[in-house]
Amino acid sequence: MKLFVVALFLQGLVQIMGQAQAPAPGPAGPTNVTAILSKAGQFTMFIKLLESTQESDQINNQLNNSNSGLTIFAPPDNAFSSLKSGLLNSLSDQQKVQLVQFHILSDYVAQSEFQTASNPLRTQAGNSNDGEYPLNVTTSGNQVNITTGVVNTTVSNSIYSDGQLAVYQVDQVLLPLAFFRTPAPAPAPEAGKPKKGAKAADTSDDNTDDSTDASGASELVKFRLSKVVFAISLVAASIYTVL
Repeated sequence: MKLFVVALFLQGLVQIMGQAQAPAPGPAGPTNVTAILSKAGQFTMFIKLLESTQESDQINNQLNNSNSGLTIFAPPDNAFSSLKSGLLNSLSDQQKVQLVQFHILSDYVAQSEFQTASNPLRTQAGNSNDGEYPLNVTTSGNQVNITTGVVNTTVSNSIYSDGQLAVYQVDQVLLPLAFFRTPAPAPAPEAGKPKKGAKAADTSDDNTDDSTDASGASELVKFRLSKVVFAISLVAASIYTVL
């Protein structure tokens, strides 16, 4: 009996020591959007854009340091391959940032919530109400359709969802309308009255011409009077000589 009790005591002691040596489960790691996309595969180009624009850091900081949610539409590599040749290289650094931000909604949206979402959706690229960054969704059964004014595509897969971050695969790169709008031509200048300075100059020229004409006429009159006086003088001299 004593041996049985001792055996039970030793067995309990071994279990306690084993539990003390076993590491406690570590906390869940911080959300990392590029890690999520890398694990899903086929998002190399989108990951490069996220990293080159530093938007991946912004996303991770927001998810890990606040309670706000995000929704990301991620185009796969074949979507980038179907873009017009040289399009990405033609974009400025600011436009590349806006392109990535156009794929990010500032709220968490579950796939079922797209059916009741209000258009246009609010992206991080800018105000969608001004017509530059409109992003609208429609649904048909379980299918979610997206239009930007340039691109019409669909959500083809749900990659990740944890109640704070949702990542959906889209079949095409979401190109914003702002990149392709033709700037409005500048308005033509209105026909106005001649400037005062120009009018004054014209008036000054006219006055100059008038004064020149008047001066010439005066000189002509003086010349003719001098001839008359000279003639009278000659006549007077002749008469005086005769007498």
